[in-house]
Amino acid sequence: MKHLIPLTLIIFTLALTACAGQAGPEPAAPSNIDVANLPADVDVKTAAAVQDNPDVVMIDVREQWEYDEGHIPGITLIPMGEVTNRLDEIPKDKTVILTCRSGNRSGQVTDFLRNNGFDNVHNMTGGIVAWENAGLAVEQ
Repeated sequence: MKHLIPLTLIIFTLALTACAGQAGPEPAAPSNIDVANLPADVDVKTAAAVQDNPDVVMIDVREQWEYDEGHIPGITLIPMGEVTNRLDEIPKDKTVILTCRSGNRSGQVTDFLRNNGFDNVHNMTGGIVAWENAGLAVEQ
């Protein structure tokens, strides 16, 4: 009985040590992401990985003043209230990723565009808030 407790502790410690080294899968490299088949909602890491792909267009649907406070480098601004009048500026032959402050407005615009003939549009979940929290670049 005296040796049972130390033996149990050793086995428990070995079991924890064996599990500790297992890491999750690495995010896909940009060249491995099929931008034509992204899910409806994409996270900021995926958006960041594909943002420089020539087949991807990122659109910010916030207001001008919000955009001016900080935005993703290279992103196009089309405020939510102007989307219906600027549909011709949104390409149907590319993957479009929409963002806003938190993902709410861009989710609504994503749904609107999908209902109006845009098949390859995606909402970036968490918006610019999640982008900044991930430590990704923002410019003014």
